[in-house]
Amino acid sequence: MKFFIQQGIRWPLGHLIFFILIASQVFISCKNQDRLNPLILTKQDSIDQQIFITRAFKSIAEIKHIIHSGDFVTRTGNDFTSQSLRTLNRRNETYSHCGIASIENDSLFIYHAMGGEWNPDEKLRRDPFELFAEPYSNKGVGVFNFLVTDSLKNNIVNVAKQFYQDGLMFDMDFDLRTDDRMYCAEFIYKTFLKASNNQMVFNKSRIGDFVFIGVDDLFLHHLCRTRIEIVYK
Repeated sequence: MKFFIQQGIRWPLGHLIFFILIASQVFISCKNQDRLNPLILTKQDSIDQQIFITRAFKSIAEIKHIIHSGDFVTRTGNDFTSQSLRTLNRRNETYSHCGIASIENDSLFIYHAMGGEWNPDEKLRRDPFELFAEPYSNKGVGVFNFLVTDSLKNNIVNVAKQFYQDGLMFDMDFDLRTDDRMYCAEFIYKTFLKASNNQMVFNKSRIGDFVFIGVDDLFLHHLCRTRIEIVYK
């Protein structure tokens, strides 16, 4: 931070908004910390957690069989950053992250853009669905189908694969105007645009002068239908 101040560099608005959200949440958390009782874990807590994890992975295995190539897949992270990112959604704050499904040699992969400590090299990821949806750091998942032709779905998957092969980097500036780096919802948005020759139109969200694509701008699209949504229990 000191470097940026000394150099007189202006932070991108996306970074500023994200920083403000994080800072406000930290402040609230610190203010409430004194009122919280000490956390004491018991043997029963461990047993309950294992039951929860086992049930969640069973649900993940069941969901896997209804997902098709080209489907839009979302998840709800249970960490602090994911909770903050969800508040950027203007209409529906359910999901914090998203990706595109692709079935390859009987294996289901999710292409998705992420950065930070989860992905140090910041390149577009191609993860098995079980890893994308794992219950240790996620509360649940959603699977959505866009009512478009099979040809367009194939194009969507092919564009996602090309971005992956090109080593697309994560956009920490959350700048929708640049194409060399993309954040998670932007990656989906621009994949659909490129695959459809810019024929698909999406709602854009706005906070002041900051224009962006939220995860909800994608699954609330008029052509998008819900396959299944699950909260791990």
